[in-house]
Amino acid sequence: MTLPRAGTAEGQAGLDAIVADPAHALIATDFDGTLSPIVADPTTAFAAPGAADALARLAASAGTVAIITGRPVAEAVALGGLAGIARLIVLGHYGAERWEAGEVTAAPVPDGVAMARRVLPGLLAARGAAQGTRLEDKGTALAVHTRQAADPEAALARLRGPLTTLAAETGLTLEPGRLVLELRPPGIDKGTALRALAAERRAHSVLFFGDDLGDLAAFDAVSALRAEGVPGCTVCSASAESPRAAAAADLVVDGPASVVRLLSALADAIGRPGT
Repeated sequence: MTLPRAGTAEGQAGLDAIVADPAHALIATDFDGTLSPIVADPTTAFAAPGAADALARLAASAGTVAIITGRPVAEAVALGGLAGIARLIVLGHYGAERWEAGEVTAAPVPDGVAMARRVLPGLLAARGAAQGTRLEDKGTALAVHTRQAADPEAALARLRGPLTTLAAETGLTLEPGRLVLELRPPGIDKGTALRALAAERRAHSVLFFGDDLGDLAAFDAVSALRAEGVPGCTVCSASAESPRAAAAADLVVDGPASVVRLLSALADAIGRPGT
């Protein structure tokens, strides 16, 4: 696959900067829906074929290659088959956890999460959560999925009000996603994680791949970095469930398989002599 052109001048400038100076580039991607197809049960997720190989090739040539996900890092590494990739950084829980060279570091779990963990099962039962509603405990966040309900959208709408109230009572924020509502500490998102990593690594250019509402904060971070003189590009793994992400991106591709092809094309481009 030839490296595609971005749909915006700013995005193309970001891609050009990465190819011209890969040693100072930060290439980061979401996991679910971007590297991994969305599945009904998140515990059965898997990376799209070729994803680990493409990331390994990029990590060997680019300054920094990272995955930024809401999952715990151990899950993302295991499900993605990422453990053997040298120089890869995985930021889990939106940056509250970090996996690098096989070592995991983590921030303390906020009190509000522990409180919500105690209350949430009873709340779901009391509010008549639809059959198929699933609670995912991410350690530093709690997610309520309705993808397996008979009417996922209606099931999600029924719980939005009670979960909004719970978020206020526990000092958490309620973040929507693809048929999911997530309770997490305020100020923790993929944009904050991306900006912190870009500053730490002194990135001269930034590329971020995402697919969902939770990735818009990272898209905004790329825009803010561009305003500060750091070229950047955003790529959306397209989904009918998240049109806002596609509308906000510089470049849109057709799902995780196309993300892998783009990562491979980028690895080809920055690995050519003289680039």
